[in-house]
Amino acid sequence: MVLARDLDPSASPLDYYGYELRRLREAAGLKQAQLGDIIYCTGSLIGQVECTKRVPTRDFSERVDAALGTDGHFSRLVGLVLRSVLPTWFQAYAEMEAQATFISTYQAQVVYGLLQTEAYARAVLATGMPDRLDELVAARMERHRILHREKSPMVWVVLDEGVLNRPIGGREVMRSQLAHLLSFHENRWVQIQVLPCSAGQHAGLIGSFNALRFDSDPEIVYTEDLISGHMTANPDVVREASLRYAHLQAAALSVEDSAALITRVMEERYGEQPEPDGRDMAQVVVQR
Repeated sequence: MVLARDLDPSASPLDYYGYELRRLREAAGLKQAQLGDIIYCTGSLIGQVECTKRVPTRDFSERVDAALGTDGHFSRLVGLVLRSVLPTWFQAYAEMEAQATFISTYQAQVVYGLLQTEAYARAVLATGMPDRLDELVAARMERHRILHREKSPMVWVVLDEGVLNRPIGGREVMRSQLAHLLSFHENRWVQIQVLPCSAGQHAGLIGSFNALRFDSDPEIVYTEDLISGHMTANPDVVREASLRYAHLQAAALSVEDSAALITRVMEERYGEQPEPDGRDMAQVVVQR
């Protein structure tokens, strides 16, 4: 078993976090169980974080800062920790995403990561690396913070209609996810359009892609294959992606009509569905 005192704080952000937690906890004269009592968790959890057996969450970090009076030290550090949890090939993209001033994306299979609810993200990520599921979900939720900062990026999303009808996680998860999409309707920085199935052949048949724009750096196009992601600033690729995205936006429903379609799918496909005899499905489940 790795002991906190054996950690090399320069090995990784997680090692540094565990090292600092032990150092500052002991400087405050607290045992693991005592700190756990203060922040409403077990001493065992404190020990697991100190030994890098568990990845800390933002909530955990904020409570530790409050308990130890560390002036946001762990709240700042946890962002680096969670980013380091992401697959190695995705980390560079996540860093660029956090710096972008304009993000445009076409998604053919799932809701764009920045707009996913925790339950939806968990269902999506469970298809790939379930052994690290909690860590990956926490890391994905951490990415959402860029939407709530003072200078958030403009995010323009085109979703294939199939994304709305694909019941990832089940009816309740999908209903909450679509409601979450609708919550951005009055947000001037997030615009969501749906590409209807009736569009037929379209410029996005090649698959999903993202484009990131910056204040001073070249625009980047990002795509994924089966096992990794790829970023490029090649002008020809950027130009082709911009052209295809313009065609996708033109073929998609307006923002208003997209919201109406999302609402209709949410109510008709994922709303409460009574049993044939008129009883509510939830009541039937409870009685079984």
